[in-house]
Amino acid sequence: MGAAANYLKKHTEALVKAVGVEAACDVTGKSKATLGRYYSDHDEHSDRFMPIDAVAALEMAAGYPHVTQALAELSGARVEFDERRANDTTRGSVNSDVIALSQRFAMLMGEYQQSIADGKITVNEAKRLLKETSLLQQVLVDMKLHLEDESV
Repeated sequence: MGAAANYLKKHTEALVKAVGVEAACDVTGKSKATLGRYYSDHDEHSDRFMPIDAVAALEMAAGYPHVTQALAELSGARVEFDERRANDTTRGSVNSDVIALSQRFAMLMGEYQQSIADGKITVNEAKRLLKETSLLQQVLVDMKLHLEDESV
């Protein structure tokens, strides 16, 4: 089995275990044995992979795109996972976007303050700042979309 196939099988196993084997059986309609074959590294199962509809259903249940992330990495692509988990899923407004923008900017400034306290920004601190900047950017995109909706 090639390195790519082994990599996909490991991520498939992580996906099934993230959901739980019993729950994964319920979500996909597959048996434990069938799911096990999808991530088995034995030679007789080396050509068996989970169908994409089952992957999609499990990733939705898991809340993280384990296999999709692995596929992207193998092809040189990048998947950006939106970790925002709003408590209120109703459609926002420009007013709520302004509040979210203010909060997100405050979080970015807090992260910056903590990062620059010793006079230099480490790699890990830069990664945290980049993450906060990306989340701030997403709030701005949401705000832009809401403004466009309201101007129609």
